[in-house]
Amino acid sequence: MPELHQVQVHGHCDPRFSAVRTAFEENFRRRGELGAAVTVLLGGEAVVDLWGGWADRGRTRPWERDTVVNVWSTTKGPTALCAHLLSDRGLLDLDAPVAEYWPEFAAAGKENVLVRQLLSHRAGLAGLREPHTAAELYDWKLTTDRLAATEPWWEPGTVSGYHAITYGFLVGEVIRRVSGRMPAAFLREEITGPFGIDFGLGLPEHEAGRAAELVHAPVADPSERVTLSAALPPVALAALANPGVAARDANSPEWRAADLPAVNGHGTARAVAELYGLFADGRLLSPAASERVREGEGPCRDLVLGPALGADMEVALGVWLSGPRGSYGPNPRAYGHDGFGGSCGLTDPEAGIAMGYVMNSMGPRVADDPRKMALVEAVYSAL
Repeated sequence: MPELHQVQVHGHCDPRFSAVRTAFEENFRRRGELGAAVTVLLGGEAVVDLWGGWADRGRTRPWERDTVVNVWSTTKGPTALCAHLLSDRGLLDLDAPVAEYWPEFAAAGKENVLVRQLLSHRAGLAGLREPHTAAELYDWKLTTDRLAATEPWWEPGTVSGYHAITYGFLVGEVIRRVSGRMPAAFLREEITGPFGIDFGLGLPEHEAGRAAELVHAPVADPSERVTLSAALPPVALAALANPGVAARDANSPEWRAADLPAVNGHGTARAVAELYGLFADGRLLSPAASERVREGEGPCRDLVLGPALGADMEVALGVWLSGPRGSYGPNPRAYGHDGFGGSCGLTDPEAGIAMGYVMNSMGPRVADDPRKMALVEAVYSAL
């Protein structure tokens, strides 16, 4: 890891938020950062917009203002935003059975599963029961047909089990059935295009030169290493390893060409902050719809993430609540979403802030990466 003076940090930072710049620089010096960016919006204005480091493992391409990167599950927030927009327009009832919009979904005892249970990871479909390859993920119809035919792993609605990859196909197919458009097109035409936000599901081939290369960082502490042990329950293995995907997949042209609304959003930190800000800033959703986003379904020990987190968590309608863990700051009703390896987007309606953090050196934690948490703490120290 180069010394701090070799890593140039670019952009601007309001003097009130100098602690954020310090934390960002410390991420390079002490926390293994390779390339990254962070943006903080206060009342819709960018008070922090910083980037630095390298966009590739070989340190040949500097991270630029418009460098984009795959943000893994931070993608789930924008996908949920599409569903909430349809609901706000009166086109989608979150309390209706999924089968009302997707009749084939009623198979295998799922006729009473509600749309809100898809959004809150309570539908019982955290993973497929039959083997499913990474290449098969790129076939939308094959994957959604298999999900429609799958028997739930638990009684839907009773507990959450993180739908790591299936979330995007489940919520995305409802978006497609209601709007007539694939999720990538709906997001682009209804949200990111009109608001000029540099984020998309996947990445056009002609823009591949802007993409940072994802890298799995070495793990010095064995206790930090993520392992998919046989001791994990079958549902967790199905969610996290059927199929197992890694940086090499996300760096591939096939991944970038696919519509994977849970995991292949590509954008800048600025775009992530803008998207999460749209949940609550009044420009896209009505006040009632904005408040609905953070309707918790009750804290529980998540069937997939619980073993790794070692604590209860509460999932709202497409986002995680900050809760007692303080994942998104001290306001327990602030909310956001983390991505595999460290990225995150968040918004705190009461404080009037939104934040996006993206990076390419993937840490080992399921959530609350130390780099992200250092930035979140610095933001709130400045308020």
